Amino acid sequence: MAHHASIKGVRVAAVSAAIRYRNRDDLVLIELPQGTQCAATFTRNAFCAAPVTLAREHLATAKPRWLLINAGNANAGTGARGLTDAQACCTALAELTQVDPAEVLPFSTGVIGEYLPVDRLTAALPQALSALDEEGWEAAARAIMTTDTRPKRATRQFQLNGRQATLTGIAKGAGMIRPDMATMLAFIATDVAIEPACLQHCLAQAVEGTFNAISIDGDTSTNDACVLAAAGSLGNQPLSALTSPEVGAFQQALSSLCEELARAIVKDGEGATKLVSIEVGEARSVSEARQVADTIAHSPLVKTALFASDPNWGRILAAVGRAGLDDLDIEKVRIRLDEVLIVSAGGRDPEYQEQAGKAVMAKDAFSIGVDLGRGDASARVLTCDLSYDYVRINAEYRT
Repeated sequence: MAHHASIKGVRVAAVSAAIRYRNRDDLVLIELPQGTQCAATFTRNAFCAAPVTLAREHLATAKPRWLLINAGNANAGTGARGLTDAQACCTALAELTQVDPAEVLPFSTGVIGEYLPVDRLTAALPQALSALDEEGWEAAARAIMTTDTRPKRATRQFQLNGRQATLTGIAKGAGMIRPDMATMLAFIATDVAIEPACLQHCLAQAVEGTFNAISIDGDTSTNDACVLAAAGSLGNQPLSALTSPEVGAFQQALSSLCEELARAIVKDGEGATKLVSIEVGEARSVSEARQVADTIAHSPLVKTALFASDPNWGRILAAVGRAGLDDLDIEKVRIRLDEVLIVSAGGRDPEYQEQAGKAVMAKDAFSIGVDLGRGDASARVLTCDLSYDYVRINAEYRT
């Protein structure tokens, strides 16, 4: 599978605007061909950043021709001026490219509460425009990084009525990650033509089980966005029927791509050394299962035990017990590390040996399984451990 598959008609550039970082690219421009359909999901944080507010508004009024993304400054917590600044950047690009400012969607990531250096950003636009290239995705994946230690990029190809269709995407995020949409930006493009309602449905489906089911630290950011652009350059009849096999194939490829990017984000969690899948089953409802999974994923005591490779199952048990479930029958609860049963019938399983639990916890990827014994619904959340480095990275972030 070609990792560097590009999307016909979609051009990407990454340049340096010196917004916060020196000697690295921090500004990305993505050009979408006329007629591209766009779907998006955004943060649910009430203090949503200026670019999120503006991108939502623009998306409601026009079909995007440009995505304008900067790293190093989130333009969040910046009040009315933040909106004016984000709009000024859109207008500057619109003037250079003869489009309506509403056809530009702005995105920002970085430090909260500082004003965007608009002049530096707009001064770099001509250079970005001359650097546009269908092969620009890899450089863009690097340019949107903040505390990420590596770029995140994925591609999927699949057959659509005898043609080879392509999806490609980039993402960033390593901290302040908790759904819904974590400090996380993801930009995905495809050459497939898809009707807008169908496109939004497919994206929502894909995001729900991937980007919205990850947590690094339980903090929901102010800036998250995930955009899916369907350029239509494959030349197929636009997909529209949700039940069609073609939409099924597209959905599968999209969900798989989002899963790869979401896993990459958690794996690159600030200071993370372990990727842990928390799988809760036998719940009365999906939301109840998710509530238990989130409680475990967000427990600092569980997460520090994960870092120490310490199978301190009392911490997991306590998290399940305080997750807020009505009339939980603890006799029916079972807790596992991978295949190793630790807890059953309200206490330590008689067969459990601590070295078996330690062996699982020593791995860099494993699962915590919880069966609640009260139904058949389940949910899964991907998380990581909480290490000394997480504290160091976040204590030093602004210096």
